[in-house]
Amino acid sequence: MSELPVAGAATPLSERERARFAEQGSYRPSFEHDACGVGFVADVAGRRTHALVEKALSVLANLEHRGAAASDPLTGDGAGVLTQIPHRLLAEECARLGISLGQEGHYGLGMAFMPRDPELAERARDVIKLVIEEEGQILLGIREVPVDATVLGPAALASVPRIEQVFVGPGTLELDDHALERRLYVIRKRIESELAREGATEGELPYFASFSTRTVVYKGLLTPEQLPRFYRDLGDVRSESALAIIHQRFSTNTFPSWSRAHPYRRVAHNGEINTL
Repeated sequence: MSELPVAGAATPLSERERARFAEQGSYRPSFEHDACGVGFVADVAGRRTHALVEKALSVLANLEHRGAAASDPLTGDGAGVLTQIPHRLLAEECARLGISLGQEGHYGLGMAFMPRDPELAERARDVIKLVIEEEGQILLGIREVPVDATVLGPAALASVPRIEQVFVGPGTLELDDHALERRLYVIRKRIESELAREGATEGELPYFASFSTRTVVYKGLLTPEQLPRFYRDLGDVRSESALAIIHQRFSTNTFPSWSRAHPYRRVAHNGEINTL
């Protein structure tokens, strides 16, 4: 981290130092401080590019020292990235599956870790469909997320879930900027509650890393360098975003698992929020 000048210091700043600490865009040198395993990249003009996604993954790779690995050094304790929904990529890939997403921003995307057992996964899909319909919305379809499991360490591979994307279209809602987003929250909570009432344990429940009309989270029990190799979407040039939040999780008082590698629902933190 760059050292900032101390207030009241006797030695005045040189022209070079003044330029170095000058405000640039939204950057304010007075706010500069260490971050603990969290990073943020954005295009201030709102331009969506694959280059920005690549930059975010580069930031993540440079935060590897903030994470940890198990006794199996190939299994990290969690890494992930949040981006805007890559509409061009998903619209084209879903069209090949017979799924029509419609207009960008007018559908919800749930990133789901599904049970490994085929029967449990099918039961979870039944509940997902039922709850979506009971909430007056439409299940547009489900896409199996392309992954490369060969990059995983033994411990991560032993517990890797089925990873699927659930697409939800607006049904009874009048479209506005927030209506479907609010309904997706209710849908997610109801899915979790319905299956929990049936006695499903953590490994038998679907876990939604994200469920939104705006953003998607690619995460897992991974090291930073494994993340873009595991999720093939992230390496696709059609994966474009104007912003990204990355997180390299350092496990403290919990045992690492796929569903604990940070959800990014409303906040990104450094994993030590439990100490406050």
